Amino acid sequence: MLIHERYVRREVALATLLVLTAFLGLFGFFDLINELDNLGRGNYGLEHAVMYTVLTLPGRAYETLPIAVLIGALYSLTTLSRHSEITVLRASGLSTARILKLLARIGLPFVLLTFATGEFIAPPAERAAQELKLAARSQLLTSEFRSGFWVKDGRNFINIGSVTPDGELRKVRIFEFNERRELLSILEAGRGAYRLPDGWVLAEVARTDFSAEGARVTRAETLVWDSELSPDVMSVMLVVPERMSAWKLWHYIQHLADNHQDTGRYEIALWKKFTYPLACLVMLALALPFAYMHNRNAAVSIKVFAGVMIGVLFHMLNGLFSNLGAINSWPPYAAALTPGVLFMFAAAAMLWWEDRR
Repeated sequence: MLIHERYVRREVALATLLVLTAFLGLFGFFDLINELDNLGRGNYGLEHAVMYTVLTLPGRAYETLPIAVLIGALYSLTTLSRHSEITVLRASGLSTARILKLLARIGLPFVLLTFATGEFIAPPAERAAQELKLAARSQLLTSEFRSGFWVKDGRNFINIGSVTPDGELRKVRIFEFNERRELLSILEAGRGAYRLPDGWVLAEVARTDFSAEGARVTRAETLVWDSELSPDVMSVMLVVPERMSAWKLWHYIQHLADNHQDTGRYEIALWKKFTYPLACLVMLALALPFAYMHNRNAAVSIKVFAGVMIGVLFHMLNGLFSNLGAINSWPPYAAALTPGVLFMFAAAAMLWWEDRR
């Protein structure tokens, strides 16, 4: 590795890590303040609020890493420009294309860090945070419907009243239909849990079978429920799609597709798992034109402020296109890639304009 590459890499990395630390401290402070409203609910105390905040920080890091890269690169590159170091590099034969390649090599570790955080660190931490909060507040997890959580499993429709933080189901109702969509039976259970190797074991079971002769009710203390549903599918209720791992997203998409249900939102989230880390490279390319402006227009502080605004805009567009894609049934790759492509075109246009001047 050349001396100038090590030097630029160090400056960009240190500035990015400093910005990321500041972001996490800021978000952590506001998240903790927000959690203070929950103190005293059940057994939820200050130690639970602090632990919950700490467990949500990996998710915050995943969301803000590209923005931190942008601001860190803006600060470090414009500082180098103020000291005429960028000018020296260009005068020594380092073209814009070579500088972009240099920045791409610098940005690759941040791409890998973003992907690893979003895939292996943030999802289990987010799940643990939600379970901790629900357990401390002695609450059950329910869906947005009054009747609970609904899911389709083959020809069956399952209604789950609530789910405890440890994965136990409460008030389970299973509606079984035949191929002609005629109701065959209704199975009701007070609770259920996943037990290996049997699978789902239901307790306090009452089954009502319908036939031409009428309805017949049978009761049992326990019953093994044969279902394709797994605890991974149930865990979707604890974590939003954007905070799930790619494996769990793919698994849940397959489940929805097998049951002929809409997969749009989850497919967009899956595409974003692989495209969002690449935003770090886009942000580095976007920072370079600002470094070329050195003494002509703006001071470092103004450029950093511009970087913050661009980062906020990128974050907003990411959420906007995800929602628009889900609402309008856009191709998932289009909804996931469009913000990054727009910003890449903006970076290319700015570099072309600066090279012409």
